[in-house]
This record gives sequence, C-alpha cells and structure tokens, in this order.
Amino acid sequence: MKESLEQEHTAFNAYYEAMHQDDFKVQHDMDDPVAFLSKSCGDTMYFHQAMRQPDREQFIEAVVKEVNDHTKNKHWELIPIEEVPEGTKVLDSVWSMKQKREIATGKVYKWKARLNVHGGQQEYGVNYYETYSPVVQWFTVRMVMILAIMKKWATRQIDFVLAYPQADIEFDLYMRLPQGIETKYGNGKTHVLLLRKNVYGQKQAGRVWNKHLTKGLHDIGFRPSAIDECIWYRGTTLFMFYVNDGIYAAPTNKQIDEAIKDLKDAGYNLEDQGSIEDYLGINFEWLDDGRLKLLQPLLIQQILDDVRIPRTAKTRSVPAASSKILQRCQAAPPFNQHFNYRSVVGKLNFLEKGTRPDIAYATHQIARFSEDPRRPHGEAIEHLCKYLEATKLDGIILDPNYDKSLEVFADADWAGNWYKPTAADDPSTAKSRTGYVVKFGNCPIVWASKLQTITALSTCEAEYVALSTSLRAVIPLIQLLQEFHDKGIATISDVPKVFCKAFEDNSGALELAKVPKLRPRTKHINLVYHHFRDWVRDSKILIFAVKSEDQLADMLTKPLPQNLFLKHRQQLLGYRATIAHAWRNHPD
Repeated sequence: MKESLEQEHTAFNAYYEAMHQDDFKVQHDMDDPVAFLSKSCGDTMYFHQAMRQPDREQFIEAVVKEVNDHTKNKHWELIPIEEVPEGTKVLDSVWSMKQKREIATGKVYKWKARLNVHGGQQEYGVNYYETYSPVVQWFTVRMVMILAIMKKWATRQIDFVLAYPQADIEFDLYMRLPQGIETKYGNGKTHVLLLRKNVYGQKQAGRVWNKHLTKGLHDIGFRPSAIDECIWYRGTTLFMFYVNDGIYAAPTNKQIDEAIKDLKDAGYNLEDQGSIEDYLGINFEWLDDGRLKLLQPLLIQQILDDVRIPRTAKTRSVPAASSKILQRCQAAPPFNQHFNYRSVVGKLNFLEKGTRPDIAYATHQIARFSEDPRRPHGEAIEHLCKYLEATKLDGIILDPNYDKSLEVFADADWAGNWYKPTAADDPSTAKSRTGYVVKFGNCPIVWASKLQTITALSTCEAEYVALSTSLRAVIPLIQLLQEFHDKGIATISDVPKVFCKAFEDNSGALELAKVPKLRPRTKHINLVYHHFRDWVRDSKILIFAVKSEDQLADMLTKPLPQNLFLKHRQQLLGYRATIAHAWRNHPD
C-alpha cells in the first residue's frame, strides 16, 4: 500500500513538473503570434481539400496562375529525371491553398494557390545552413504610426508579388512536379523541376528573400536601423517590412512615390496598395477626427464561430472570472473537444498581441493548459468568448498626446497562482505573474502578461523582477527614438517615465531600482535584473510610485472586479468615454 502511494505521488509530481515546463515553452512560443497561430491552428488547406470545396473552380484558376507565373518568370527548369545527379534527393512539392478575406467584412476577395517545396525533406549542411530571418516588431509599427499621426505624415502599404522567388536559389534543389500538373514534355514520372529561384517552402527561403530585399534597399540609398533590422531610412523616409508586406511613412507622398519607383526600377515586382487599410490581419480604420483605430472583427467572429458561441448568448463584462484563479484541475473531467482548444488559443493569442491587450491575462492563463485541457479550461475560453461577443468591434484607438513620451506601467502578482491542494507537486503555483504596458504618446505599443521564470521569495522581489522585465522592452524603444532623432526625424521627449506600483515598504522594489546597495533580504536577486540601473543613474529612466487603483498593468497580472477592470480597459484601449455600454443590456 505504501509503495503504491509513493508511486502515485511520483506520477503526480512528474505530471506537474512536465506541465510546468510546458508553461514556459508555450509562453516563449506566444511571443511570435504569427508563428504560434500557424502551429496552433493547422489551417493550411491542401490541394485535395481545396478540390472538395464549393469554390474549387476559383482554386483551380489560382493553381494555373501560380504555375504559369513561375514558368513565365523562369523560376524553374523542367529536366528529365535521369539528369538529376546520382545520390541527390528530389524533394516533394506541396500545395498551400487559401482564401483571402477582407479584414473588416470577411468577404473572400482572392483565392491563392502557393506552390511550396517540401522543406521538411531538406538536409542540414547539404542544401541549407542558416534559416533565421528577421521580421519587423509590432512595437515599431505602432510607434511609426503614432508618429505619422502626430506629424501628419503620409503612409503607404506595398506587397511584393511572389516575393521569395524574386531572389536566386541558394543551393541546387530538385522538386517533383506538383499534383495536378502535367506537361507536353512529360509527367511526374519522367521529369522533375530544377529550381532556379528561391521557391517557397525551403527552410532558408525567408532568409534568402530578406538578404535579397535588403541588398536592393541598400542599393537605392536606404540604410538599416541598428535597433530593428526591418526598419530602413532614406532621409526622412521610413520603410519597414514583415516578409513581403511593407509600410512606408514620410512627410510627403512624393517621397514615398520616389522610393517605390526606385525599388521597381531595381527589378522588384511589387504592388502599391495605397492607404493602409489592413496589415498582418489587423484592420486600420481612420476615424473622422484623425484618430486611428486598430481592430480585428473578422478574427473575433472566427473565434466565436469556432467555439460555437450563439449571438443570443449572455455576454460577460470581464474576460476572466474574478472569483477564482484557473488551475490545472487534473481531477476535473477532460475537455470534451467540442472545439479545437489549441486552434482557438492560437487565434486568441494573435488577437491579444495585435489589438486587444485587455484579454492578455485571460489568454495567457488559458494557453498554459493547452497540453492537457480540462472542462474548467474550456469553460474559461467560453467565458472569454462571451466577453469578446460584447466587444467585438473594439480595439486600440491611437490618439497620441504630444506631451507624453514613453511611459511604463509594471506590476506583479506575487505567487498569484498559489493553490494549496497541488502546491506540493506543482511548482507553477509558486510562480508570480509579471504584467507591463509600454505607452508612447499615451498610446499602448507593447504589453505582456507572463509567468516569472524564477520563484520570487517576496512581493518586493516579484515587483522588482516585473520592473526589470518591462525595461528590457523599453530600453530598445528609447534607443529607437534616439535613432529617429539622429536621422533628423523630430519626435517627442526621449526620456520615459516608468511607473511602478508602490508598496507599504517603500524601501522595497522602488528603492532597490534607484539605490545600488542590496539589503540582506534582496541580495540574492541575480544581477541580471539590475541591467537598467545605469539608465536610472543617468536619468534616462525616471521611476515613480503609483497608487494601486491607478496601476494600469494590474489588469495584466490577475482577474479584476468589473469596475476596476473597466477603468483600466478604457485607459489602455484609448477610449475617451465610458465603455460600459458594450454590455449594458447583458449584465453578469
């Protein structure tokens, strides 16, 4: 009997330790919302699936266009299979079929068929080496858009047509003919394709395209930022890009026209898409008073449809129940899989990172349990979705205040996940949660809600770690603003004000951030958390106390009661008037 109990305890301990490690893996993956969405949703439509759709004819047209475009632009060469060098692997081809929809309405306006080489069959050291390719950070996009509003600059969006194949291939690659395609010279049994250009699907395709694009930008006089590899300057013209989607910002449309013409003259095939209306799945809605609203109504509706929330369902006024903290609930019944848990988490994360910081805490808590969801976790998603139903047309409103530069609200919930019944086995119950918001011109540009990787031994330590973590995000922004200034792009004050929650013992986190000496109770804190002290000493970062009820980041560390949540939400999303009307007719 004793041996049986020990084995059971060991099993419990192993389970909770594995789930605890998964917490941080999921947390790390969520930092890249595009990749996380792709891995979570698995929404790629393959050729055979597209052929079963009611709009299969449009997909067939897209397939023909894709093959003709590659052939016309000499992206490959059809060769007899016997000409493939002995011992060389011929890689499979894979179709990726997608419907492109308008962000605001959900209406399908384009059918895409993208032909990919099967990168999973490549071999390291044989046909690829490095694969890393940078993409513009969302904080850069938001910051530039805020500057554009302040300075009344022109902005423009461009799309590189068949971007990757505009670059030469890095290694010789041979690919099988794609499914559904035959030629007058032969078929997939007699011929293969020798790739001449950087076809999609390769492990290094993004890196090769990035090198090709940045070379072209350099040739026409642009120079890269030292802070964000995907923002480039030519005088006061800014260009930033995420793979094949680019944004220009400049004092005049003439400067943008010249930059686009120069890129085209350099041999780049691109489409001028005019004023920015949607970028990376986010709708840009210019309000009549000059403010800019960022929202994702289509994505929200997709989430509601996935979870099967009826339009008549009673809505919620907060994204997470404030009465209890979500736990692993191993004793609870398993989630019944009436919707795809991982897919919905991926979409919620993309929504949160894009336009809805108000759901950051709820989303991250839900994501923690993706590996082994239970009934309460599914119910938590349904609760969040009922909140989204009430606020589906809400998003961030960029209404910059020229008198404010960078502000940081940093907070922590010390051991907020503590749960006595499982504390002996589950190390995550002892972890604190960091929450922070970075604002520029009083508009949010960076936010986060995440578990701390260390086990903080006091409220002071948890708050100090949260402050340190937030400043890792803000210091590059200070440097980017200084770079703007050095490039002749005038901006507002470069000195941020960092607000940190005040504690009863004011000699705690706030004093520790300002004064170099360590107290006996805090000397164990690793020096990695003191990285910002020089910035404080040089007055490049100023630290102030803030009352608990005014701590904006509080909503990112724990579920709040309705009134306090609504107060912070209004400030965070940039709404001028109360937003309680969204659920006035649907009280909890």
